[in-house]
Amino acid sequence: MKNFFSTVDKITYEGTSSSNKFSFKYYNPDETINNKRMEDHLRFAACYWHNFVWPGTDPFGGDTFERPWFGNNMKQAKLKADIAFEMFSILNIPYFCFHDHDVRPEGNGFKENTSNLNEMVDYFQLKMEECKVKLLWGTANLFSHKRYMAGAATNPDPEIFAFAAATVKSCIDATHQLKGENYVLWGGREGYETLLNTDIKSEIDQLGTFLNLVVDYKHKIGFKGTILIEPKPQEPTKHQYDYDVGNVFGFLKKYGLENEVKVNIETGHAYLANHSFEHEIALACALGIFGSIDMNRNDIQSGWDTDQFPNNYLDVALAYYHILLYGGFKSGGTNFDAKLRRQSLDPEDLLLAHIGAMDTCALGFKSALKLLKNGDLKEFIDKRYSNWSKTFGKSLMNREMNLEQITRWVEDNNINPEPVSGKQEYLENIFIQNAITK
Repeated sequence: MKNFFSTVDKITYEGTSSSNKFSFKYYNPDETINNKRMEDHLRFAACYWHNFVWPGTDPFGGDTFERPWFGNNMKQAKLKADIAFEMFSILNIPYFCFHDHDVRPEGNGFKENTSNLNEMVDYFQLKMEECKVKLLWGTANLFSHKRYMAGAATNPDPEIFAFAAATVKSCIDATHQLKGENYVLWGGREGYETLLNTDIKSEIDQLGTFLNLVVDYKHKIGFKGTILIEPKPQEPTKHQYDYDVGNVFGFLKKYGLENEVKVNIETGHAYLANHSFEHEIALACALGIFGSIDMNRNDIQSGWDTDQFPNNYLDVALAYYHILLYGGFKSGGTNFDAKLRRQSLDPEDLLLAHIGAMDTCALGFKSALKLLKNGDLKEFIDKRYSNWSKTFGKSLMNREMNLEQITRWVEDNNINPEPVSGKQEYLENIFIQNAITK
């Protein structure tokens, strides 16, 4: 079945004066900004799972979507791919992302799973060449099947660890074959439900071993992409070991991986960890492990991960501001890990959701760029911390004085410092004044 999206052939930039709902108002992929096309700055990707796999369930209700490709055979898997790449082409979106479980039929064990995946990867190669779409990242689903109910790498059963490791190898091979630019590990079940049956030290050591095996294999096959971990604090497990960016960095340091692995940060996961999205991005940049983002939003009235498409360009602007300060994306990009509401039943709803999200991000990106060019925020911060680059500040950071010497210096110089205003309201005004509104 082709032409699932019979409403429109191609979505293009028409500007804010257009009344065509199937057009971009702010996202112009060919607009040149700082000698770089907007498409190359934002590096948009559509996800396979929410768009083409999720049937519209929630914790209290069953399926609401009826899709012609739903099923568990190769014919339906290829139909799903046809529809997916049709959508990618209509949106002119440059990248996509997938889990193995999203794209292949579930087989009777590892060998059949891998055979099915390999067949679909070959099919993907044809579709990618035809539609001029690239792979931002691939990953393995190590959380849906009941074998993973107690985790994958952190499972108490070594055979499940081995099954998961073999699955990841097959997915890295698939990502490598498709010239993917990153490979993501998301530990949806890598945690615990209760400490009454959990050996935390064993599980964290297992996870460290698993990730080192992944990195070793990446180098063995010459995969040039970045290995990414996606932090998340909870849901579905009570606690996950990759709770947030800070937690992930500590884990990477412990197992000697801080120079090998970066993070893929999701908006909704940041909120579940009681952080802002921009906090997680800024911290990852400060620690040198920023890689990529999953752009979505949570419903502030719900306590779980609702995975809605972004629609607040001011929130998006703060995220892109810190990414721009870092120098922009390297191998990463902006993946829409977002899904329709279960009442949004029409094929066109998939298109409209992405149009709005891409316009929101384009507007947020332009606001962030304007804020960066204005320079007032950076100038204020540089001045606020400027004494650390002077002689006394440097001597402290270089530990040229011990505590006794510092104490004598304070006493000898009669130091009694006065607090200085942090000017938060002024800086918030600068942010708002530089936000593009039209």
